[in-house]
Amino acid sequence: MWNLDLSTCLARIRERDPEIGAFVHVRALTPTGAGAFDGVPFAAKDIFDTRDMPTEWGTPLQAGRRPDKDAGLIRRLRSSGAILLGKTHTTAFAYFDPAPTRNPRNLEYTPGGSSSGSAAAVAAGMVPFALGSQTQGSVLRPASFCGVVGFKPSHGLLETSGVMPFAPSLDTIGFFTVDVPDMVRLWRALGYDSAAERPRMLGALPLPPEVEPKMRAAFEAAIRKLGARVVEAPPAFPTLHLTVRTINDFEGARTHVRHRDALRGSKLGELIERGMAITEAAYKEALERMEGARREMARLYEEYPVLLWPAALGPAPRGLASTGDPRMNAPFTGLGVPAISVPMSVAQGELPLGLQMTAARGKEALLLAAALS
Repeated sequence: MWNLDLSTCLARIRERDPEIGAFVHVRALTPTGAGAFDGVPFAAKDIFDTRDMPTEWGTPLQAGRRPDKDAGLIRRLRSSGAILLGKTHTTAFAYFDPAPTRNPRNLEYTPGGSSSGSAAAVAAGMVPFALGSQTQGSVLRPASFCGVVGFKPSHGLLETSGVMPFAPSLDTIGFFTVDVPDMVRLWRALGYDSAAERPRMLGALPLPPEVEPKMRAAFEAAIRKLGARVVEAPPAFPTLHLTVRTINDFEGARTHVRHRDALRGSKLGELIERGMAITEAAYKEALERMEGARREMARLYEEYPVLLWPAALGPAPRGLASTGDPRMNAPFTGLGVPAISVPMSVAQGELPLGLQMTAARGKEALLLAAALS
């Protein structure tokens, strides 16, 4: 089913990871059962609890942390025959303080975040698939930057037990694979329906002015090729990323406020200060705006079952100081709908760019069928 076996994966890690830095721990763990994933290696972002290797959340504050059991999804995969090969670098506490990972497509550029190592490990051919998580844009943006497929299903569909929480209203598990057929195989092997007809009508949402020229050109070429129709976005959509940010900051600050003193001066420290200043009333207003946006977007999905948008503002930023801006992904994370980033055509030597495709909540099979086309 997969084209990378254990020995090949280990050889590629030895060869490529010293310069990429995708992995924080490497140790092949024996499966606990047999099933659809027999012998398939995979990697997991280092916020997924693992009983037999550390889970340190990308921060020295959690150095040596040893959970007493695997996260629910890891337990599920290992019981179906999958081989956990290692833990991948995450930004600190899965926020914006960067990991040391470099982009395999060009080492001078960021792989994105917060699922930095998972995206890079798949892009470098070190594992056939990897687990990540998304609270704003932490799966789809790295997928776009690294030129792989990133997929997050509907919020709440996959259990998050044993995964470090950040903002529970937004936290969503996701996956990375080399291409869409592998993502479909992965989804099917997990026991989910992947059989659906490609939707006849595709919609493309208008681009905000912040989208960079290279992404704009690639996106416009993609929607012409796919025959998508540019549609009018609902009134709440253009500022939806700001609503998501309020929810993210309020919940994230309260999740990690116990680390406040140790994190002063960091990007997460700034979020804690900012988020603790958000009132309960402002948070509830943001939740109400999000609920209104969900109703508006549900009506749009009835007319256009799959909506397209760029998966990032542009190609990966140069250097490792920034992991990029999640504003192109955050609206769909807040809506709780499934979303996938698929590599678009770029000129030889150019950095990758991802096409973001989204569908209504619970329509994963429909979305995967559209992505295959």
